[in-house]
Amino acid sequence: MAGEKKLFIETLGCAMNVRDSEHMIAELNEKEDYVLTDKASEADLILINTCSVRERPVHKLFSELGSFNKHKKEGAKIGVCGCTASHLGKDIIKRAPYVNFVLGARNVSKITDVLHRDKAVEVDIDYDESQFAFKDFRSSLYKAYINISIGCDKQCTFCIVPKTRGDEISILPELIVNEVRKVVSQGAKEVFLLGQNVNNYGRRFSGDEPKIDFTELLRRVSAVEGLERIRFTSPHPLHMDDAFIEEFAANPKICKSMHMPLQSGSTALLKSMKRGYSKEWFLNRVAKLREMVPDVSISTDIIVAFPGESDEDFEHTLDVARSVKFEQMFSFKYSPRPETEAEKFTNVVDPELASHRLHYLQAMQDEILDSITAQYLGRTFEVFFEELRSDGFVAGRSDNNIMIKVKGSEELLGTIAKVKITKVARLSQTGEIVA
Repeated sequence: MAGEKKLFIETLGCAMNVRDSEHMIAELNEKEDYVLTDKASEADLILINTCSVRERPVHKLFSELGSFNKHKKEGAKIGVCGCTASHLGKDIIKRAPYVNFVLGARNVSKITDVLHRDKAVEVDIDYDESQFAFKDFRSSLYKAYINISIGCDKQCTFCIVPKTRGDEISILPELIVNEVRKVVSQGAKEVFLLGQNVNNYGRRFSGDEPKIDFTELLRRVSAVEGLERIRFTSPHPLHMDDAFIEEFAANPKICKSMHMPLQSGSTALLKSMKRGYSKEWFLNRVAKLREMVPDVSISTDIIVAFPGESDEDFEHTLDVARSVKFEQMFSFKYSPRPETEAEKFTNVVDPELASHRLHYLQAMQDEILDSITAQYLGRTFEVFFEELRSDGFVAGRSDNNIMIKVKGSEELLGTIAKVKITKVARLSQTGEIVA
């Protein structure tokens, strides 16, 4: 098509970054006639949508930028977006002068503006785009990511997100429900509700609106006709009250998987992290979940070797992991982040000890996962197929978030079928469709 330009975009980090990338793709396609390419060397515009939660993705950014600059075609522009853009701002252009613009995570709607202002830097974390009407683009025909809030009001001492995404603002419920209706009318069967702390929804709207909480939002979303599945991430353990858990258990459209970021099993360290809950509260919420939804899968995030972590503190984390038996665990060594309170903490854990603890935790989790997956063999799950693989398999997830693949073709995409597990593994199960 005459006049079309090519866009290459690399997305690092969380599901919210994925949705931000979708927004930018939609705006650039609709207003600037860009079409996607998977080859950076043929792109007219190269975007890196960055993550800054840990140190490694930040280092990767400048390595990637150098590579893109070396291999880009003549005249191509490079833009840096996302959370690292928010906290480094103009320093990115100082370190990489060939970068054409920098766009922070709270300024996604400005993408078509900065595109035409060389060396533009837009990183205002107070900018409110909660009611901006983005153009439409989704990576999948069968499921849709939908933001329900932007920003974060927590003050976790290890986390840079409030400095990159700003204060928390909830998106108006009618806008969310209308978007759910739209994507369902376009063929989506599953929606994934996104926010830094989804179950803190309703704390603040951009205008004077009637307040509703996340539990009520779930009820309104589930009332959309044609919608079959609802997922969300990430709920905060502090806000997992009984009403929320009871709605999670009783609502048949809500998928029975819960991400509960533990961070540490030590109440003393949780206090130092300013997480707002204790080990006992976390285990109490898990017990209620297991009681009401016996087949629920629970995933978590854990930081090993946070400043001041003693052997006893680490043992508390191991105790929670053994007790809960998480179906999935994202575990990392503590990484000091700029502009966070913990960056100034001096009681740093020895790096060698930190590595040993992380290895021990991950090895233990592998054993737990092996025992969990062994129990899947011969069981039957309802699977929503959404991914066509190159090896002749089609993959999808069960209601409780088990990744399952079967031999099949693209005709299975967007369908739900019962699958009996015939082969188990840690990351993905293999099965056969049953009548």
